[in-house]
Amino acid sequence: MLIKLTVSNFKSFERKTSFTMISSNKIQGNKDHKVRLMTSTNVLKYAVIYGANASGKSNLVEAFNFIKYCIRNGVPAESAEFFCKNSKENKNTPSEFEIQFSLDKKIYAYGFSVLMNSREIESEWLYQLHQNGSAYPIFEWERGTVPAFGEKLILKGTDASRANTYKDDFDENSGTLFLSAMSKGKKYNSESQLAVIKDVFCYLSNNIIICTPNTSITDFQRYYDEASLNRIANIIKTFDTGISEITIEDTTWAEVEKEVPGAILDDVRKDIKEEIERSTNTPLRCSLRNELSFYNFEYKPGQEIKITTLKLKHGNSFYGFKYKEESDGTRRLFEFLDMLLTDQPSRVYVIDEMERSLHPKLTQHFIELFSEVHKNDDVQLIITTHEASIMDQNLFRRDEIWFVERDANNVSSLYSLDRFKERYDKRLSKSYLDGRYGAVPVFSTFRFKGE
Repeated sequence: MLIKLTVSNFKSFERKTSFTMISSNKIQGNKDHKVRLMTSTNVLKYAVIYGANASGKSNLVEAFNFIKYCIRNGVPAESAEFFCKNSKENKNTPSEFEIQFSLDKKIYAYGFSVLMNSREIESEWLYQLHQNGSAYPIFEWERGTVPAFGEKLILKGTDASRANTYKDDFDENSGTLFLSAMSKGKKYNSESQLAVIKDVFCYLSNNIIICTPNTSITDFQRYYDEASLNRIANIIKTFDTGISEITIEDTTWAEVEKEVPGAILDDVRKDIKEEIERSTNTPLRCSLRNELSFYNFEYKPGQEIKITTLKLKHGNSFYGFKYKEESDGTRRLFEFLDMLLTDQPSRVYVIDEMERSLHPKLTQHFIELFSEVHKNDDVQLIITTHEASIMDQNLFRRDEIWFVERDANNVSSLYSLDRFKERYDKRLSKSYLDGRYGAVPVFSTFRFKGE
């Protein structure tokens, strides 16, 4: 589970800023929103972040995205412009990122600092944290030094020789993180002391799922059998979309080419081909969704790739509707379905502008449904939104409601509603729109010529 994110000198966040999922001991409501990790540490399952346009909400989401991208692919070329441009000195000041999380009943802190202007990683660290406040390093390094493993990480035999080889081969000038160099293409048995590094790599790479307004492609492998389609249809029905039935029908590459941009389709073909080559004699399934299209690709050894697409029936309509014929709001719901259907533990879903194309009641219904489905597990949901109607203490705890505010110098700050001592019967949405908590637009006066 996600515990804390800390970031500095990244886009509109200049000063060290922390976003935490640790619960307040003072708040007694919605106890099922908490998961106990240690004797006295409870972590929240939900967070909702408010703020005016350009306040920095999306930049907080981008911090999650940046960490994940760097772990998977290295520091991106475009990051040269990602430092906080509020001050001249920031161009030559390292940006710092740290994420704290639980994994296999242990708590870790992983972070790195990078000089955005030159894309140089300045330092990197991975610690295991303990209830008493102590921590011991699993590894750490700074530019110009060789990565060092912690003294409590006792490496013997094969582990010791592999660790020395990986350290010697590590190129600090490549823009690649040591966490990635120790994990990509590496296999460790369960007894290996180095396995924890790959476990952390896999968790941060795969368990933090980010959805932005521009997200257009996703993996979605639940559209192949009748039982799964019926379940999806039953969920969609609860949102009053008019859809009564979902089916799949065969289609061709020629039809896909009409709706999917060439570059994206080329990547899909390449990925499928590579996966087939890697997994000989193994069936393959994958799905592609963009703003207007939804296609499934299924491969069985010795057969041609089978392509199917969705058909959506409304009430007693004789003909089915294509995915692209549905409203923006309905297609937006399909983007979110995996969050309701997942059976993967410890997933962290981060959604930017969740309310886009959704009626306020649909947004509220989704959150209520998510809460019901994941009541007994540790899946987390973090959203940014402008939708004040869901700022309700029956839906969220005070320590789950956050605000981002931009000051006169265009620097973002982040704070929780819990710092305001509100009564439980307080109508939070009205107080927010009235400006009591800040994080709302401040308009200036403008006169049209001639007035």
